[in-house]
Amino acid sequence: MRARKNPPEAEPKPECLCMGMGPKLTALLECGSEAAREHFRNARLELLKAMRAMIDERIQHLSAAGRPRGRKVPVE
Repeated sequence: MRARKNPPEAEPKPECLCMGMGPKLTALLECGSEAAREHFRNARLELLKAMRAMIDERIQHLSAAGRPRGRKVPVE
């Protein structure tokens, strides 16, 4: 009969979704370069604009004229 091996110690799992990258990214983004800071600012703006465009498209789809608005129910 074989002896059971203990499973290797698992690495502790970070509690956040960023998998522990938050502090590392913060240090990276604290660079002194004004050009890099400007690129990151523009990237944030473009991401927000993309989300706004997706929301606007969804609103347009849901409020399209051809969609039924409900049905009439006879009331006695």
